[in-house]
Amino acid sequence: MSRSKRVVRSAVKSEEKKSTLWIWAVIAGLGVVGLGALLVISLLPQAEATIDGLLQFPNLSRGHNDAVSYSDSLPPAGGEHASIWQNCGIYDTPVEGKYAIHSLEHGAVWITYQPDLPAADIEALQAMVRGQSFILLSPWPGLPDPVVLTAWGVQLSVPGVDDERIGEFINEFRLGRQTPEPGASCTGGVGSPTG
Repeated sequence: MSRSKRVVRSAVKSEEKKSTLWIWAVIAGLGVVGLGALLVISLLPQAEATIDGLLQFPNLSRGHNDAVSYSDSLPPAGGEHASIWQNCGIYDTPVEGKYAIHSLEHGAVWITYQPDLPAADIEALQAMVRGQSFILLSPWPGLPDPVVLTAWGVQLSVPGVDDERIGEFINEFRLGRQTPEPGASCTGGVGSPTG
């Protein structure tokens, strides 16, 4: 092969190498840009699921205080609480907020209802939660609405047991991302649920 053919062939190979390197550099650059975009998107605040009427209580303290008591007509949605939790399940009598809050800290949803709620409505609530973990059901004197659902830092009042937001609340907040201690127990504490 003549020298000029070798020079031309060498120049062609050199250009092919440059083209290949250029293509790989573009692919690598696009990969870096894509990863960067994914990182930025993952760091942006995610939209919260919204349930109409939801109340939020941010930045609640989590200290243990066995002497704490509550005087509000609504169940507490977090804050200082007893050092032991309420066993999850169905209760026919009110439970103490200081124990229930500890269960909320573990990921429970606490469904409270007016003590004079019709028996059929109480039975409907019991059927809704029976056999499910991380749910407390109990009456609560003085509720302003027939049913109030509470999880750590969030609360929802509903006008009746047939309100579809009950299921939405349970699905969103039972062991939800607001849970300070997900995976902690909801059994082995205080109380003897009837169901």
